[in-house]
Amino acid sequence: MQEIDYQHPRNISPAQIGRLAQGEWIIRAQNLLITGPCGSGKTYLACALGHNACLQSYSVRYYRLSRLFLELTQAKADGSYHKQLKQLAKIQLLIIDDWGLEPLTPANRNDLMEIMDDRHGHTATLMISQLPTDQWYASIGDSTLADAILDRLMHNAHRLQLKGESMRKILGQLTEDEHLG
Repeated sequence: MQEIDYQHPRNISPAQIGRLAQGEWIIRAQNLLITGPCGSGKTYLACALGHNACLQSYSVRYYRLSRLFLELTQAKADGSYHKQLKQLAKIQLLIIDDWGLEPLTPANRNDLMEIMDDRHGHTATLMISQLPTDQWYASIGDSTLADAILDRLMHNAHRLQLKGESMRKILGQLTEDEHLG
């Protein structure tokens, strides 16, 4: 948490992050939605909050959405799907990254509905996306499931909308001596 960069204008403040770091939102089974452009530090911030939650003895799990869906597909094939869903439901803070990068298949939408339904009101979910939240409905692709999923995800959610230039670009600039050419 102490390494979060507040010098570059990204639309976050130490006070906001400090409140989130206290973990009250996790205790209350609320959600956190972090959106912003590529490289703005969404994943770094989410992982810092996740690490901080681990230090406070919360159970935390991080997934890229595509890999979560892959694990669930494999669990369906080997018969452990319901066990996997139960495990996901028990995690006190589930961090899901890269929401909205790829269109959801019907199976993905159903899996996401199961996860959100099991977690709603019991555990916290942190969702990370380049897409603004007003585009999430359309990204799901089925209006009935979109209503149900987003109802469980958004109505008790804190929101951080990061702005600014890519931190990778800012921090990754090679010096004149580092160039190979």
